[in-house]
Amino acid sequence: MEKTLQEIAEIIGGEVKGDGSIKIFGLGSIDTATEGILTFADELHAEAAKNSNASAVIMPANFSGELPKNTILVQDSRAAFAKLLEIFTPKIKIPVGISEKAHIGQNVKISENVSIMPFAVVDDNAEIKSGAVIYPNSYIGQYAVIGENSVIYSNVTVREHCKVGKNCVIHASAVIGSDGFGFTTANGVHTKVPQIGNVIVEDDVEIGANVGIDRAAMGSTIIGRGTKIDNLVHIGHNCKIGKNCLIVAQTGISGSTTVGDNVTFGGQVGTVGHIKIGGNSIYAARSGISHDMPENFFGAGFPLQPHNDWLKFQAALKKVPDLIKKVAKLERELLNEKK
Repeated sequence: MEKTLQEIAEIIGGEVKGDGSIKIFGLGSIDTATEGILTFADELHAEAAKNSNASAVIMPANFSGELPKNTILVQDSRAAFAKLLEIFTPKIKIPVGISEKAHIGQNVKISENVSIMPFAVVDDNAEIKSGAVIYPNSYIGQYAVIGENSVIYSNVTVREHCKVGKNCVIHASAVIGSDGFGFTTANGVHTKVPQIGNVIVEDDVEIGANVGIDRAAMGSTIIGRGTKIDNLVHIGHNCKIGKNCLIVAQTGISGSTTVGDNVTFGGQVGTVGHIKIGGNSIYAARSGISHDMPENFFGAGFPLQPHNDWLKFQAALKKVPDLIKKVAKLERELLNEKK
């Protein structure tokens, strides 16, 4: 694809500073960009962008320094670049229709414009709605529903009675509706408690590779609309995850936890079960959440504390080795005085 810098600026609602007639053939990072390539930068990377081999740079409109070479000024350089990635990246073409090598069970409802690829299994009484794409080796269980325009990548399992909304993306090897971790113990023997609920994934959710979301013991585990889940996340049975949450890799949310809207969990955050976590909050990587939390909280560490307090604690912790040396020195001096 080839476009002038001015044409690109019009697509993303930006303003050209420099030569708007130059030709752009593709997009790239600051480090790898060459002539004919457009990259993006923020204030922290402006100098690197200026010294790069890129023909032009997308920069935030509020940038106050010297602009690098040919520039497009926009309100959000990262969002604008993401929009261009969709335009410049060739679309993957998936043929519409059901492969002869796919297995379709009895009483399955399949709408128009559905793509079901080889070796996918759609079990009895499942429903695949218009525009959905099912990649090879995926399993859609009995009475499961896949919503409009959702994409189910290879080796995904959507277990029986689970529901996936529209415009969802579920990446490879995720499991939606695995049994919740429920057992009773008597005389040293663990006996499984039947997990008869399901998982409901609402619209516009993206679920990363190798994610496990457990079905409810009874009722539903719910993933709220617009929530994005990174790879290698586990969400326990009967959890209620709010809308527009961000859950980063290796986070574990224990069963029956309720999470409000717009909550961000950094990598490796862990929670106990049966708690409520208020909305509009952020938990830094490796935080441990062991009790109910309010809304609008920014936390870190274990035991969990406000993020600013955690930063002060970490700064103080670095001084401990020197403090130990000073105390040891004082002890020696006092001992010598006594002698």
